[in-house]
Amino acid sequence: MSDRLSYEREARQQGYNVIIGLDEAGRGPLAGPLTVAGVIFPEGYYDERINDSKQLTEGKREELYDIIVENALAYSIEVLSVEEVDRLNVYQASKEGMLRIIRRIVPAPDYALTDAMPLGDAIPHEAIIKGDALSMSIGAASILAKVTRDRLMKQYDELYPEYGFAKHKGYGTKAHLEALKTYGATPIHRRSFKPVKDVLYQQISIFDL
Repeated sequence: MSDRLSYEREARQQGYNVIIGLDEAGRGPLAGPLTVAGVIFPEGYYDERINDSKQLTEGKREELYDIIVENALAYSIEVLSVEEVDRLNVYQASKEGMLRIIRRIVPAPDYALTDAMPLGDAIPHEAIIKGDALSMSIGAASILAKVTRDRLMKQYDELYPEYGFAKHKGYGTKAHLEALKTYGATPIHRRSFKPVKDVLYQQISIFDL
């Protein structure tokens, strides 16, 4: 059995039965929501293709999304709005999304594996650095979160075609920064992120003249 089940096996050896993997997508972009996903697999389930979403092509992520949904004992996806990201900050928004999933998913997990996100005393857990590449459960969550967010950004691309959201998914690429300066900030831009804040300040300064 692959080492990518070692954390799950260790938790079961400690007496835990319902183990959830948690991860997020979209902490770095200047625009768009943050997505958080949780996945609970049946004991013994393993698919070597499930890995850190960043190591997979878009097509492979889409394929694995369906496989994960079909084989998971349970899964949940939370979408945190731009307003929540700005209000909470992106780190706290990631944590809040994970806590919402833990509270709502059925069956209720008794242990969590996260990608380097401490959860306090909400649930027994292990926060694993590079956990999305080391734990299949976390890797599966990373795929669900990434695919969900990419699909949303493609929808936003249709609303705001000047910005190229379908290509860069809201990250601060050169093309995105140029569009931001040319067209200003959209409702899905994160006001608390410096490049967006700078553009908004310039817009306000122009109106003050």
